[in-house]
Amino acid sequence: MLQTFRALTSAQRRAFTACFMGWTLDAFDFFILTYCLDQVGADFHVSLKVVAESLFWTLAMRPVGALLFGWLAERIGRRPTLMLNIVCFSVFELASALSPTWPIFLVSRALFGVAMGGEWGVAAALALESLPSEGRGFFSGLLQEGYVVGNMLAAAVAGLFGLFVAHLHPHGFVASWRMLFVIGAMPALLVIYVRSKVDESPAWESGRTARAVKKAAPKRGFGEWMGAMLPLLHQYGKSFVFLTVLMFAFTSFSHGTQDLYASFVKHDYHLSVPTTSWVAMVGSFGALMGGVACGTLSEKFGRKKTIIIAALLAIPMIPLWAFSHTAVMLAVGGFFMQLMVQGAWGVIPVYLNEASPAAVRATFPGLAYQLGNLLSSHNSVFQAQVAARFYGGRLAPAMAWTVLIVAVIVATVTSFGTERKGVDLSTV
Repeated sequence: MLQTFRALTSAQRRAFTACFMGWTLDAFDFFILTYCLDQVGADFHVSLKVVAESLFWTLAMRPVGALLFGWLAERIGRRPTLMLNIVCFSVFELASALSPTWPIFLVSRALFGVAMGGEWGVAAALALESLPSEGRGFFSGLLQEGYVVGNMLAAAVAGLFGLFVAHLHPHGFVASWRMLFVIGAMPALLVIYVRSKVDESPAWESGRTARAVKKAAPKRGFGEWMGAMLPLLHQYGKSFVFLTVLMFAFTSFSHGTQDLYASFVKHDYHLSVPTTSWVAMVGSFGALMGGVACGTLSEKFGRKKTIIIAALLAIPMIPLWAFSHTAVMLAVGGFFMQLMVQGAWGVIPVYLNEASPAAVRATFPGLAYQLGNLLSSHNSVFQAQVAARFYGGRLAPAMAWTVLIVAVIVATVTSFGTERKGVDLSTV
C-alpha cells in the first residue's frame, strides 16, 4: 500500500493529501458534537433528544451543500470550490461555538450541514480525477477513512478536554464544549496549503480546454446549469435513484453505529468522558483498517462483492459491540464493528464516482450521498426515541436492531447494482 502511494507524482500526492485532510477536518467538526451532547444540552437546558435534533439538521442540510458546491465545482473548478468550502465549514463551526441561545446554535449547525454536504463530492472528484486508475480502490478506502480519522481526532480532543477540565472544576466541561468548537474552526488554515500546493483536477482542466477550443458559451448561472442537469438526471434517473437508496442504507449504517455511540457507553455503562474517548478511538482504529483493507480488496474481488461481505460480517459483531460488560470488551466490539461498517464504506467513493456521468461527476455522487443522508438524518433521534419508549432509556438494544436491519438492507441493495470497476475517470 505504501508503494502504491509512493508511485504517485508529487502533484497527485498533494491533491490527495489536501482532499483527505479536508474530509478529515470536516468530519472532526461534525463528530465533536457527538462527544459533548450532554454538555451542550446542560448549557442550553434542553434534553438529549432535543440536542440530537441538531445532528438531524446538519445531516438534512447536506444535500443543499452537495448541489450548491457541486455546481460551483463544475463551473469554476474543483480546487477553488474546495477552498471556499473549507472556509465555510470552519466559519459555521466557530459560529456554533459562539451561539448564545439554542435556536442560534441550531441554525449554525444547519448551515454547517450545507458546507459539510459540499465537501465530500468536490474532494472525491478532485482526488480520484487526479489519480491513476491502478490502485483506485485503495485510494478510495483511504480517502473515505478521512471521515474516521476525523472521528478519532474528535474523540481524542474531547477526552483530553475532559481530563483537563475535571481537575479544574467538577462542572467545567459544560462550558468547555465551546472551546472544542473553536478548535474545530482551525481547518480554515488548510486553505493556505490548497492554494499554494494543489493543482486543479486534470480532468476538469482538459474539459475547460476543450470547451475553449470549441468556443463554448459563457459560464452558466445556477438556473441554466440546473436546466442542463435535468436531462442528465432523467437519462440516468434509475441509476441516481438506486445510488440515493444505497446511500440511505449506508448512512443509516454509519450514523446508526456512530452518532449516539459516545452517549450509549456513557449512559448504559456509566463510563467517564476520558474512558468513553479511548473506547471510541479503538473503534476508529478498526474503521481505519477496514476502509483501507476493503477498498484495496475491491480491486481484486470487485466493488459489489466486497461491500456485501463486509456489511453482512457486521451482524455477528453485535453482541460484543452492544452487550459487553466491560470497557475493554466494548472497545474490542467497537473495533470489529467499525472494521466491517467502514470496510463497506471504504469502497463507496470509487463506487459512486465510477457509477456517475462524467459531465457531473462533482455533483452526481455527492448529491446522491447527501440525499441518502437526508433520508437517514432522523436516525439518531429515532434511536433515542426507541430507547426511551421501549427500553427504559437504554440505547444498546435500539443500536443493535439498527445494525441487524441496516446491514441486511445494505447487502441486498448493493446486490442489485452494476459493477463498473476500472471505468475511465480521466475526462469530464
